[in-house]
Amino acid sequence: MSADRTAGTSTRRTTAVRRRFTGPRAFLLAGSFLITLGSFAVLPYMSVLLHQRLGLGLGTVGVVLAVASLIQFAGGVVAGPVAGRIGLRRSMLLALALRTAGFAAFVPGLASPVLAIGALLLVSAGAALYLPANKAYLVAGCPDADRPRLLSASSSAFNAGMALGPPAAAPLVLGSPGALFTGVAGLFALVGVGHAFLPGGQERPEPVAAAPGGTVRRPGLSPFLVTVVSVYAFMFFQHYLALYAVPRTSAGFYGVVLTGYAALLVVAQPLLAERIAALSYPAALRWGFGAVAAGMAAIAGGGHAGIAVGGALLCLGEIVLFLKNDLEALARSSAPPATVFGRQRLAAGIGAFASGVVGGQLYAAAESAGSARAFWLAVCLQCLLLPVLLLSRRTARGRPGPRAGTSPGLGGG
Repeated sequence: MSADRTAGTSTRRTTAVRRRFTGPRAFLLAGSFLITLGSFAVLPYMSVLLHQRLGLGLGTVGVVLAVASLIQFAGGVVAGPVAGRIGLRRSMLLALALRTAGFAAFVPGLASPVLAIGALLLVSAGAALYLPANKAYLVAGCPDADRPRLLSASSSAFNAGMALGPPAAAPLVLGSPGALFTGVAGLFALVGVGHAFLPGGQERPEPVAAAPGGTVRRPGLSPFLVTVVSVYAFMFFQHYLALYAVPRTSAGFYGVVLTGYAALLVVAQPLLAERIAALSYPAALRWGFGAVAAGMAAIAGGGHAGIAVGGALLCLGEIVLFLKNDLEALARSSAPPATVFGRQRLAAGIGAFASGVVGGQLYAAAESAGSARAFWLAVCLQCLLLPVLLLSRRTARGRPGPRAGTSPGLGGG
């Protein structure tokens, strides 16, 4: 009997995995890895190429990269209307065509700043359209219980590409950039051909009672606002760790920390996905911001151990906050998933922009006072206060009704 029960459990798990990771979804996850691998083989080196090879001033480079980032994030709000008009598969094909054309245009653009800037903007526009449509296609038609595993697997695929892209391209980026851009354009073209064979006709999910604008009438935390605040807090680490860590350790150690961070993210997020989905939204905020605050405090301690431990804690905070925000945004909206993910991209862009502006002033003030560690302690204090402010705002608006995501796999205590 015990053997039969074990065999039955194993069969059910295998069936669930096959239902969740269908052929098209498995292809999308593999494509997500390849797309991010190609993108991050090039984009992290863009400031070097624009400044050293094309001779643009650093001020101009900063403006160009800021505009490209704005298009990539804020442009996500266009993805929903485009997908609603032409469908998710065609939206992804259009996005990949834009990115393929952009990377191909970098080849003649290596001798022309105008062409190079135009190519970068094309790539950014393609990225704005692709990610919301990709995530929407991934979760289209799946039960709510499958969403955490699918979205966490998507995040892992993207982060694996982000981790491997820069070291893979390092030998070519300055010595043979033409060959690098040609290879990346070819990779995107091949992935685009694969997308052409994906099944079309993904439909909008069955709507639920909603407020104007497609948002479900549930009092409580706004996933859009929480995403803005989450990305704002997290991006202090992303923007300013290099300035702090490299002089105190080494560039090599900083690279090891980033690689370890990416590896932990890839492995841990799928393992924790269902537990994160089972948390209530307030509990997820407390755990997530608590981990980020502890990470900032560890970094303030300095040294190799403090920076490494801080990176690991921040990784756990990112896993909890970013996945839970996406799940809650889906659960609380009757809008098509592509529209929901586009709004989430806009929220991330606002948070990243605010973090860059505030962080620059804060870091400069800390250095002027002779203590860069004070910067990380100030950020730690913010991370402790932010969930308190968000939850107090929720309480002021009234006690919530049924919690978002209480269907199987999305609720819990």
